[in-house]
Amino acid sequence: MGILKGAMTARRFRVVGDVGEGWRETFRERLNEFAFREPAVSASKEEVEGWVQVHNLLDANFDDFNIWLYGNYALFALRVDKKSLPSKLFAATLQKRCEAWAEENEVERCPSSVKAELKDALEREWLKNALPRVALTEACWSIDNGYLVLHSLSEGTAERFRKRFFRTFGLTLVPWSPLDFLDKSEDVENIMS
Repeated sequence: MGILKGAMTARRFRVVGDVGEGWRETFRERLNEFAFREPAVSASKEEVEGWVQVHNLLDANFDDFNIWLYGNYALFALRVDKKSLPSKLFAATLQKRCEAWAEENEVERCPSSVKAELKDALEREWLKNALPRVALTEACWSIDNGYLVLHSLSEGTAERFRKRFFRTFGLTLVPWSPLDFLDKSEDVENIMS
């Protein structure tokens, strides 16, 4: 919860596009539509992403405006879950299972087709019990002023957030440059000298 308390590193983006009338209801519907959902199959290595509350990454319901909308500031976070297996331990366990299969069947080596089946079974078995690695990227969107503060400096994280933001709201996030803070009516050369 770095955006609500504690130290924070952030990037600022301009929100490009028309928010439109009745944006509160539209944004609530869109956040709920693209909210984080637990995967139907727990034994998968695919990444799962969606919007959650900044207060608690397990809360993906945006029906109550009082929890995520403060005046014209929207607070929400992008949650990304990914399951992974410890590669060296997995390889060693698979090797032991292949050796056991070969011994049981009285052959010298496990055929590649059997090894692939053993690998798939072991992967499903381990993924079912594995906890995902959870990444959370918080954001504060000043809707009236047309900017968003993203609680991350990572380019990859920012790109993922920008794509999800566009799919959700149909609005584009453009990185804010220090030159954007300058008054456009002033001559930049006078400022630089």
